[in-house]
Amino acid sequence: MPVRRFAPPPRPWLPGHRGVDLAGGPGAVVRAPRPGVVLFAGSVAGRPVVTVGHAGGLRTTYEPVRPAVRVGEVVVAGATLGALLPGHAGCPVAACLHWGLRRGAEYLDPLALVGAGPVRLLPVDLPPAGPH
Repeated sequence: MPVRRFAPPPRPWLPGHRGVDLAGGPGAVVRAPRPGVVLFAGSVAGRPVVTVGHAGGLRTTYEPVRPAVRVGEVVVAGATLGALLPGHAGCPVAACLHWGLRRGAEYLDPLALVGAGPVRLLPVDLPPAGPH
C-alpha cells in the first residue's frame, strides 16, 4: 500500500519524491516486479540498497533492503531481492520500502510497472459500439 506517492520535482536539481514508499513490515520479502539483472546490492550513504536493471534501459531501486542477491545475478519476475528493514525516514508504519524507477537520468513512477500508475479518465461521449 503506498504511503507516499511519486512526486518528481519540476527541475532535476530541486527536491521531490523520486519514487514511492510502500507500507510493510520489518522482514517482509521484497520481490522483483520484472525480470532483470542485479546491478547493485550494498550500502549507499549508510542505507542498504538493491538495484535491478531491466529491459528497455529501466532500473529499479529498493531501500532499505537487506540484499538476498548478488551483483550480476539474473532474477525472474517475483524473485526475492531481500528483506525489508525498518528505518526509512518519514515512514508512518513499522517499515516502508522506497521503490524507485529510472530510465537513464529520468525518474518514472514505479507503480506503472504493476499497472497502478496515474489514472486516466476516458471521455463520457464515446460513439456507440455498433449495432445491438
